[in-house]
Amino acid sequence: AGPTREPIDPVRFLSNRSSGKMGFALAQAAQRRGAAVTLVTGPVALADPWGIDVIRVTTAEEMAAAVLGQAPAMDVIIKSAAVADFRPASCQSLKIKKTNQGLRLDLIKNRDILAELGHRRQPHQVLVGFAAESHDHLSEGQRKLREKNLDLIVVNDILGSETGFDVATNQVTLIGRKEIHPLPLLSKEATADRILDRVVTLLGEKAIKE
Repeated sequence: AGPTREPIDPVRFLSNRSSGKMGFALAQAAQRRGAAVTLVTGPVALADPWGIDVIRVTTAEEMAAAVLGQAPAMDVIIKSAAVADFRPASCQSLKIKKTNQGLRLDLIKNRDILAELGHRRQPHQVLVGFAAESHDHLSEGQRKLREKNLDLIVVNDILGSETGFDVATNQVTLIGRKEIHPLPLLSKEATADRILDRVVTLLGEKAIKE
């Protein structure tokens, strides 16, 4: 859940507007259904949910280490965090002083945690990803579902005033390997329950195949 922060110097960082609310809602909804839940979260202004093991991280590298370390023991992995795609090539040890020359940052690509999870996944695991998109929602969701080897991807429109980052509601489309389910505008808690309904179905389908 949540964003990551990629440090530039001791006081500045690159990040995004993710509040972590969707990921926390998913963790709490799963715990209410009887799941043993581990929540890996970036820096957010949310209290640890009751009854859930919480691992707090800051950077994308820290999130990758925590998630990939926990993944082998999990039956379901839901990757709702908004991980920074890039980080500064170096972090200055002292505060960068303001000058009239401007500032240029060299960025390097962070690891794609979801793609690594898809590559390493075990046959019984259900893997769910999120895609925050501004356009071409269905085609982008289907591409990521295929390329990252997911069971389900949740696509949301980040440009809507009642959807996306740091709001109480969401309107998403669930894209599976054989179906597409657009959901109405719902609270993030209700959206979490709809996602978990589909996860339960996927778990049942995998159990039958085994």
